Order: sequence, then C-alpha cells, then structure tokens
Amino acid sequence: MTLPSPNLDDRRFQGLVDEAKRLVQQRCPEWTDHNVSDPGVTLIEAFATMVDQLVYRLNRVPDKNYLAFLDLIGVRLYPPTAARTEVTFWLSAPQPEAVRVAAGTEVATVRTETEEAVVFTTSADLSVVPCSLAHLATWPMGGDATDSTDDLALGRDVRCFRATPRPGDCLYVGLSQPVPGCVVVLRLDCKVEGVGVDPRRPPLLWEAWDGAAWVACEVEKDDTGGFNKAGEVILHLPASHASSVVVRHTAGWLRCRLVEAAPGQPAYVASPTVRQATAFTIGGTVEASHAETVTNEVIGLSEGVPGQGFQVARPPVVPSEEPFVVEVTEGEGWVEWTRVDNFAHSTAYERHITLDPNSGQVDFGPAVRERDGTLRLFGAIPPKGSTVRVRRYRTGGGRRGNVARHALRILRSSMPYVARVENRRPALGGVDGETVDGARVRGPMTLSTLHRAVVPHDYEQLAREAAPDVARVRCVPAGEAPDSGAAWGDQESAGGVRLLVVPAGRSDERGRVRFDELIPPRETLAIIASYLDERRPLGTRLIVEPPYYQGVTVVASVHAGRGAATERLREAGLTALYGYFNPLTGGPDGDGWPFGRPIHSGEVFAVLQRLPGVDLVEDVRLFPADPVTGQRAEPTNKVTLDRHALVFSYEHQLRVRAV
Repeated sequence: MTLPSPNLDDRRFQGLVDEAKRLVQQRCPEWTDHNVSDPGVTLIEAFATMVDQLVYRLNRVPDKNYLAFLDLIGVRLYPPTAARTEVTFWLSAPQPEAVRVAAGTEVATVRTETEEAVVFTTSADLSVVPCSLAHLATWPMGGDATDSTDDLALGRDVRCFRATPRPGDCLYVGLSQPVPGCVVVLRLDCKVEGVGVDPRRPPLLWEAWDGAAWVACEVEKDDTGGFNKAGEVILHLPASHASSVVVRHTAGWLRCRLVEAAPGQPAYVASPTVRQATAFTIGGTVEASHAETVTNEVIGLSEGVPGQGFQVARPPVVPSEEPFVVEVTEGEGWVEWTRVDNFAHSTAYERHITLDPNSGQVDFGPAVRERDGTLRLFGAIPPKGSTVRVRRYRTGGGRRGNVARHALRILRSSMPYVARVENRRPALGGVDGETVDGARVRGPMTLSTLHRAVVPHDYEQLAREAAPDVARVRCVPAGEAPDSGAAWGDQESAGGVRLLVVPAGRSDERGRVRFDELIPPRETLAIIASYLDERRPLGTRLIVEPPYYQGVTVVASVHAGRGAATERLREAGLTALYGYFNPLTGGPDGDGWPFGRPIHSGEVFAVLQRLPGVDLVEDVRLFPADPVTGQRAEPTNKVTLDRHALVFSYEHQLRVRAV
C-alpha cells in the first residue's frame, strides 16, 4: 500500500463563501442581505476565488517536493526515440558509373494542409554500383555444378534444374561485381517448359552470398511465372553481399533454389529453361531515421560565469551516430567541449557540458562554495564574450515517425539519376518522450535497482531505460540452464546472463509480422549492452541478443455455417490465427506469446470455433517450420518450444467448406 498524499487544505470555493457568511452573521449582525445580488456578497465571492487558487497552489507543494526528490536521485525524463526504416532510391535508368547517395540525405512524407511533412534522414552512405550478367551455372542437388555461360551466349536453352526437378536444385547467376544493398533487375527470356507449377507462386527462393552464408533476397517483382515466360525479376540484395567462387569464377553470386512445395502448392514436373538473360542495377536501399540534422547552430555568448545555460533552437535532441559536441571560440579557432552525464567528477580544467535531450538545455559546470569560503569549479568556464555553438545534432523522434509503408515519397533535395524514393516497410521504433507521470512511476523502480543489475528484474528494467522503444525484454541464464529450483546466483555462475530483446514490430491487416522486424537492430543491442556493462557485477558475462523463434504453420479445415461468406470467413480465420500466435500481441492474455509456452492443436480448435459463422472445426494440423529457410517438419498435435523461445506464425492455411 502506498503512503497517502496529504491534503494540506481541503477547503473549496463554496466552503469559503459559506464560512465568510457565518462570520458576517456573528461580527456584523446588521448585515442581513446575504443574496448573490448584494455587493458585499460579490466581494466575498471574489476573495473566495482568490483564496481557492492559493489553496490549489498550496496542495501542489507535495507534488513539487516529489519531483524535486526525483531530480535528486537522478531521474530524468526519457527523450523521444526516432523511428527507423529502410529507404529505397530508384534510378531513372541503369548508369555506367556508381551513383552515390550521401549520408544525411533527407526524404519526407507528403505535406498536407493539416499536417507537416515527416522528415527522415539517411544514416549511412549508399553507393548504387552498376553490374551486368557475367556467368550462369546450374547445380543440381547432390550433383556437380555446370557452367552454362557459353550456352547462354550462343542462344541455347539452359535447363534451370535437372530434368525431373528436386528440392535443392539451384540456378546460379554471377554478377560482374558485388552490389551490396542494391536493387538488381534480371531480365529473362524463358520458354513454357516448367510444367506443373503454379506461375503465381512457384516454390522458388532467391538468395545472395554474403561472405559467410546464403541470405534470402526480397523479391520486388517476378513476372516470369516461375521461368515460364519472358519477364523481369527484381531483387533487393542484402547489404552484406560479397563475391565468391562458383565453377571457378569469382563474381557476386546469386542463386535461385528450388524448395519443398508447401501443402497444396503445385511443384515442378519438368525443369524450366532460360534462353537469354541480362542483369543491371536500378536502385539501392539504406537505413534512415526520423530526424533532421542541424549543423553549426550558434546558441549564445558566454558571460564568463559558472553554471551558465543555453538552449538549442529545435528540441528535442535525439541520439545519433555522432556524439553531441559544443564548440567555443578561443583565440582564432573553435575548441571542443565534451558532453558528460554530470559534473560530479569534473575539474576546473576539463571542458565539460551536460545536455537535457528533452528540453535541449546545454549547461556548463557550476561553482560550489567550500567551508573555507573558496569556490570550487566543477568544469571549466568559457571565456567571456566567446561564441557558443553546437557542431551537429539531430532533432525529431516520437510516435509521429511510425509512418506506413510507401509514405516516404518526397526527396527533399534533387539528386542526379534518382527518379523516386520510397520506404518498402513501415517505420518502427518511434516513441514519444516520457511524461512526468511516467517518471513518478519509475522513481521507486530506480531506487529498487539503484542503477545496478543484480537480479533478472534489474537487467530487464535497466534495458528498458536504455532502449525504451523495445517491445519485450527477458533475462535468462546463459549457457546450460540449471534445475528449476536453483537460485539466481547458481544460474549466474552457470554461464552468465542472456538478455533476450524483442523489438516493436508492426502487424499487417491480417496480424502478420515480418520475421526480419523481430530482429532488433544492431545499434539497439549495442546501446543496451553498453548501458548494462557499466552496471553489471564484476565477472558476470552478458549476452544481448534476440530470442529463438519457433515457426509454426497451422493447416486447418472448418465448416461454414448456413449463409456465411466463405471467403470472408477464411480471412477472419487467418487473422485470428496470426493474431493469437503472435510474439508481440498474441497469447492467452494478448500481451505477447509467453516465453517457452508450447503450442497445442486444441488451442487452434478454440480460436477457430469462437469465430462467428464457423459451424464446425473439422481438422487441425501443426507443422513446425523454420522461419528462415521455410522448411517444415512432419505434422504434429503439439509443438514444444525451448523454455526461452517464442512462437512465430509462418504461412497458415485455412480451408473453409460451405454447407
């Protein structure tokens, strides 16, 4: 139970008026007209209004003292975090030379009459490297690779897979050079030979070599019908694309791998063929964040006194790759002043400043009077009359930056050869700055942890302080887990501490979450690891990583009730399945699938049977699946998860039978 907050004065306006009238009756009995029309009563009500305001302010004293206490223990409001997404720059035509998009390039949403544009800034340089088709090879599963470059040059038909295709057969495409982070167009001329396959969803997977393994590529467009007609395949390559050696040729290799067909998905009966093929680069993708960059902003002139403060023109200040640096003129040049958390360890000769990201307040070191009357400086003082400026900072952040896909369409500065820009995925991670009410709740938690990570709850709480934009955090023992009855100290000695971080993803209209959105950015993991590294006990090994995701595919069949629309019922059923088996918003409580909770087919029966229009759930099968490779295991009635794993919905299938 929390301590009750005192009400220093519980009198209100009407009570003050009534008390004044009683005193009038006692002290001035000849005053008999106490109606509101009497001028004296009007004066009483005017003074009662003023006293009521004073009482209100008096009752605010405990709140002020509480906030002052929070300030003393070092509680600061969290600044807003900037949303992040990937932005693709599309060229107007293939270029013979590399097109460079510099870091700091700004893109924005469309400005309307009621809303300002949301601006994103690229965080790294992008080089759109030109390429061409250099080699073509085939490599059947369990066989030897064959170089088909000469056959393709002579106009001969090249069989993509073996005569009777089997999962694992690959077609290799060698580019003239690696094109990391670029968009590659493969223009193919194919014959109608790959019979048996559904041209709208062939069982094919495009991958690129990243120097260590094959990484799946995102397919923007494929109008070849599974190598059955002339068309284009547009691929988004990973930023780690690297050269490798296949059939004795060094190139930036891609491959199209034939995968196991899903239940109900037609497979190839005969191999498709390629007659002609060309390749070129048409764009590139780079990460961007919801922030605008402000450079060389003058924030004031120094008065040569300790404790002077300045304010940037465009708060709040969001974190960036570059540190926040203040420059002061000394002589004929600029001298850097370094940002610190506080001045507790600063001396009179150290050029230190502090920054409040929310308000944009920049403070120089104060002076404290000692017992002997001398002044002790905590930080140097800028010379009087010197100019103070901020070299570079970024402003923005907040939930406003969580824009939808394809919302970023405006290039704020013209660039040669760039025709358009877009974000193919929604922006995620934007969180508003913390409110005072939130700081009130967090104050007791700060006292309980004392900014030290000892027990699992401490690690989780401090991780949320370092990265407030993450969705879920789980602290578990690293290495071999001990018995369930072991104490936390025993778990810690068993191999250290693992912190599982789940980022905030966004579901589509069906409730699906992209698997790559469940992998936290490296910057977030680095921030959490660095923050906890300063607060963990000595000798504790810390690992910060995403959890293991166990994919599951639900294949179910239901009978629709009389008069129910089967297609609408199918969409509602898939939405319910994706929503329930969701690592962020699923589970029995709706706050994310519990870590380690197994998946039973009985839950699928319950989820589907609750849907309006479902008469009978006929059959349910669960397929454990690998969300990376797409491979599925044998059907089962129960999927067991590791004690610290989460579920991931992978391509559920629902069949609705009409009555």
